[in-house]
Amino acid sequence: MGIIPLYKALGAAQEAGLDLVEISPNANPPVCKIMDYGRFRYEQTKKQQEAKKKQVTAQVKEIKVRPKTGEHDLTVKVGHIKRFLEKKDKVKVTVMFRGREITLSQLGREVLDKVAQETAEVAVVEQTAKFEGRTMFMILSPKG
Repeated sequence: MGIIPLYKALGAAQEAGLDLVEISPNANPPVCKIMDYGRFRYEQTKKQQEAKKKQVTAQVKEIKVRPKTGEHDLTVKVGHIKRFLEKKDKVKVTVMFRGREITLSQLGREVLDKVAQETAEVAVVEQTAKFEGRTMFMILSPKG
């Protein structure tokens, strides 16, 4: 219809038995359409739901190991880590120290380095090895 005064637009909408809906209020002059307001709201909620579906939420999965974890057990855990990373989840690898094991912090760091090395083709170290209480952890995120 082009640019017309508000009272004419309201009259045309009333004549058609519909509503005058403001589409973009920030434009100069504001853009309005003559349509059913209920349908407009329905379409807006549908668009928001579609946008929500396409939004990807990355979870943080946690794998716990000990400083003296065996070679085979560590290989199995690395397989789990790779599977989580392929699903685009972040992985928190935690080394737990019990009792006097806290003196073996160097072994814990070696375990985390080994995990980082074995997952290098699918993961990036987001946060390097860090001590927190009786645990040491690092966070891996998927490449890409």
